[in-house]
Amino acid sequence: MHTLAYIPSPTFSQFQIGPLTIHMYAITMLTGMIVAVWILTHRWKKLGGTFDQVLDVALISIVFGLIGARIFHVLTVPNAYFPPNGDPSEILKVWHGGMAIFGALIGGSLAAGIWAHHKKYSLLLLADALAPGLLVAQAIGRLGNWFNQELYGMPTTLPWGLKLNSADAIGKSQQCYTGSTCPAGTLFHPTFLYEMIWNLIGAAIIVWGLGKIASKLKVGMQMAFYLMWYGLGRSWIEMLRINLSSEILGIRTNVWAAIICVILGIALFCYLVFNGQSLKAARETLAKVTADDLAREAAEEGKGKAAEEDAKTSTTDSSDSDESSDEAEQSKSAKPSDDETHE
Repeated sequence: MHTLAYIPSPTFSQFQIGPLTIHMYAITMLTGMIVAVWILTHRWKKLGGTFDQVLDVALISIVFGLIGARIFHVLTVPNAYFPPNGDPSEILKVWHGGMAIFGALIGGSLAAGIWAHHKKYSLLLLADALAPGLLVAQAIGRLGNWFNQELYGMPTTLPWGLKLNSADAIGKSQQCYTGSTCPAGTLFHPTFLYEMIWNLIGAAIIVWGLGKIASKLKVGMQMAFYLMWYGLGRSWIEMLRINLSSEILGIRTNVWAAIICVILGIALFCYLVFNGQSLKAARETLAKVTADDLAREAAEEGKGKAAEEDAKTSTTDSSDSDESSDEAEQSKSAKPSDDETHE
């Protein structure tokens, strides 16, 4: 097959720094997380929160999100990890690829929900603040699939088709069409690019579209839009993919997950229409929580400074006492004795 235009694949998927191997997949994921936290921090502060609150929830959510992402992936492609054909040791080798966003959403949401309940601020308000950053992070993360030459779509003759190369990438070991060999020069739908564009459009709609009417929306509606938008896009993009996947009733597992995502978004939106909290009320609650947090931090800082002052005072007093003792000893030794006076 001869084509005049195509999207080239990277010529590398990892590089070495001394004995350390750096995978581009990991770099794209890390970059996405950092950008998501940055966007969340900016939006959360505008709502009345602090960076410390974001950092606390981000640390716990990212850890459980990564765990959930791996578990979900393993469960959706069990043949690759369990006998008779799979290797259980591969479950822990995340650098070989395999992180499912749906699992990350489940794990991260559960962790964030528990933490938000503990800190007494609205999980839905936090979710609204996170929604656009999450889409941007997912868009950046898709570049990892490009570097790995994996999860591409069906063959295409379109001028933006993805061309694979001989680089040592994960996708090179994956089967093409249900096990058959691809003809040389075949181009594939760049599903990583489709999802990147779809996610960035969704983020823009939330920030510049829903953002203008945020005061009229109930808290959580922006996250409901995220669920509907991402689920809708992922469903048609997933149906383009040709990598091996488990199926239910002839439909890929991740397509079902995307459909459930849309349904949850619709259900959440409908619930919030009648029972949702206003943005004003949620911000007032957050303002109280933030004020308590700042007061607690100020009190702890004051205690710390007082302890430092006490320690300094104690050290000074001890030093003064030692100096007085030394002076007394020197004075005593300098004073002549009675025998010396009568000589």
